[in-house]
Amino acid sequence: MAVEVPSPPLRAEATPEPAPDPAPPIILIDPSELMAREEQPPTAPGPIRLLVAIEPGGSDTEAINFAVWLSRTAPVKVRAVGTFQRPWPISGLSKMAGRYEEWLQRQSAKYAKQVAKTFRNAGLEEEFWDDQISTFVDGPSEATLLCEAADDFNADLIILASTPAAPKGRFTPGTSADALLHSSPHHLGLVPRAAKLSKRGVTRLNFALLESDHQRDHDALMFTADLAAQWEVPLRVLAFSPMGLTDANDALRLDLHRDVNDEWHEYALSMLDRVRDSVLHRHESLDLDTGIAAGGGWSGAHGAVKWKKGDLLMLGSQPVGAFSRVFVGSTEAEFIRHARVPVVVSAPKAG
Repeated sequence: MAVEVPSPPLRAEATPEPAPDPAPPIILIDPSELMAREEQPPTAPGPIRLLVAIEPGGSDTEAINFAVWLSRTAPVKVRAVGTFQRPWPISGLSKMAGRYEEWLQRQSAKYAKQVAKTFRNAGLEEEFWDDQISTFVDGPSEATLLCEAADDFNADLIILASTPAAPKGRFTPGTSADALLHSSPHHLGLVPRAAKLSKRGVTRLNFALLESDHQRDHDALMFTADLAAQWEVPLRVLAFSPMGLTDANDALRLDLHRDVNDEWHEYALSMLDRVRDSVLHRHESLDLDTGIAAGGGWSGAHGAVKWKKGDLLMLGSQPVGAFSRVFVGSTEAEFIRHARVPVVVSAPKAG
C-alpha cells in the first residue's frame, strides 16, 4: 500500500513571495507490499542449457533421450561432454606434450562426430544444438571435469545416466555421479536405466518431501512451482515415508507401528496444507495436487504412487556450509535409487 506524505505548509514571511513549486510527494512502501514483490515469480528465462554426459565411444542413449524429452517441453540448448581420466600429473607430460596435444585434438574431433550422430539418432532438433555441440576434456577427476565443463557452458543442468548394471527403470549412480551428488554447484538430472518417457515431453512435475521440516526445501519447492507455471504443467507435491507395516510381525509391534504411522500421517497432512498455501500464494492459478506416499522402505513408498511417462520428480538438497552446492545425505541417496522416473536434484539457492 503506497501512502503519500504531503509537503509541510509554508512558513509566513514578512514580504510575500511567489509560492515555490510543490515538493514531489514522498512515497512510503508498506513492508508487506515489499515482501509480496520479493515473492513474485521471476521472469521467463532463456533456453535451458543442458550439459549431457556422453561416454566417448559409448552406445548408451538414456542421457540424450532425457535431453530430447525436455526439448519437447521447453526451449533448450544442448552440449555434450566427454571425459578422459588422465591418471598421471600434467608435469609428467613434458617430454610428450606435443604428441599428447595432437592426440587430444584427434579425440575431440572424433567425439564431435559421435555426438552429432547421437543427437540426430535421438531425434534432437538441430535448433536445440549448441554452436559448440561437444567438449572433450581430460584430467584426473571426472566429477571435477564435469563441473568445469558445466561452468564453461553456463549449464543449468548436468544430465547423468545410470550405470548399465542398474535394474531397468532404476537409477544407480556411478563413481562420478555419486561424487556430484555430494558436491555439485549445478542442478543434476538423473536418468533411470531404460526409462520410458512420454513423447509429449514433461506432462507433470512432482516434488518430493522427505523431511518433517518442509521449510528446508522451500527454495527448491518454489523453483519447482515456478517451473510448473512456466511450462504450464500440473504440480504434485508428495510427502514420502518409508514406514510401512511389513516389518511388524507381532501384535505389539503392529500397534506401535500403526500409532507412529497415524501420527506421521496427521502431521504430513498438516505440512501439505502449509505447502499448498505457500505455492498458491505464489501461483494462484497453478494446477496443484498433494498426496502421501508411504510404504515398506523407499521402494514401497515409490510403489505407493501412480507414475506416468510424463512425470519428472524434483528433489531439494542441503547446502554444504557456506557453499551453494548439491548435497544429498544417505536418506536422499537411497530414495533416488528407487525412483521410477527421471529425477532433478536442485542445488541450494545462492546466498
